[in-house]
Amino acid sequence: MVSPDLLEILRCPVCVREAGKQGLLTLVKDTWLVCQDCTRKYPVVEDIPVMLIDEGDKWASVPADALPVPPPKME
Repeated sequence: MVSPDLLEILRCPVCVREAGKQGLLTLVKDTWLVCQDCTRKYPVVEDIPVMLIDEGDKWASVPADALPVPPPKME
């Protein structure tokens, strides 16, 4: 589980580069961080958020309610 303190400071790495976007993340199913701006989804594996842009891109089109729990192992 991601601590509330960590969730407050984490931001989507794509959105923080763009003007006007905050990249705020929402914890979904206790195992995914979903960007409120771009809908990229970042898995939380063994309590560690995987904030890689490639991972976020991979899950961007998957609806939040269809995300697998637990997230699949990274390749």
